[in-house]
Amino acid sequence: MRRVTVAPRGCAKVPVVLAFERSGSGEPLILIHGVGHRRQAWYPVRDLLTPHRDVILVDLPGHGESPPLELNGRSVADALTDYLREFLKDLSLESPHIGGNSLGGRIALEAAVHGDARSATALSPAGFWRSRLEFAYTEKLFNLVSASSRTMGSRVGTLSRTAAGRTMMLSWLNAHPGSVTPEMAVGDFHAFQAAQPALKMVLAGAIEFSGTIPEDVPVTIAWGTRDTVLPVRQLKWAHQLIPSATCIRLPSCGHMPMSDRPRLVADVLLRGSAPV
Repeated sequence: MRRVTVAPRGCAKVPVVLAFERSGSGEPLILIHGVGHRRQAWYPVRDLLTPHRDVILVDLPGHGESPPLELNGRSVADALTDYLREFLKDLSLESPHIGGNSLGGRIALEAAVHGDARSATALSPAGFWRSRLEFAYTEKLFNLVSASSRTMGSRVGTLSRTAAGRTMMLSWLNAHPGSVTPEMAVGDFHAFQAAQPALKMVLAGAIEFSGTIPEDVPVTIAWGTRDTVLPVRQLKWAHQLIPSATCIRLPSCGHMPMSDRPRLVADVLLRGSAPV
């Protein structure tokens, strides 16, 4: 794990030090996890990508081993765009390929809007609900999981040791939760608990995607057919908003397809970030 210091626009406090790790060779590919998660979300696909890409996994502010998220009067989308831009600047990366899941997918698309991405690959990206009522379902789901995590804490170690226990812990995110390792399940659980302050800010500041992505920026949007967090029907609306995007349905995948079907997702990421 490495760290890089970023000082996003509008932050008067001490610059934020983001945790990240980097491996592989080829064109740089930044991978960004979803809300309440951590950079290790990409471990199932990392080794499939590193022979072909310089892969950079980063913990968002308020997540993993990075410091708390600070909005400083900005919207969540603007704040995270600023953090990402400064992160790329400190690594001397100009318009790399960017991939993301959920909130991370939204960040990848926003980067494409602002000219910070050579390509964007978004897996079940946030921001494509058709109404506030539809978003209210997602918000309620996160609130329910947050509440249950507070009562589940003492049993996590025991639950994680069996496929049935991991299904109880992770079925809201994964179509095949039993395939997640016990160590990863426990780590993800604690990461979710630690990210609660950031999760509350993200949910409170959630807005629909409304940006315009230049048509010469390749965009891929892929969605798990068994996603229970952001239902796959939102893919149709995403395609209407970004008609130039390549839209893909991921069979037998949940909200986090990386661990459900690693080879399929790695292929989507490699195709989406292919040199042009």
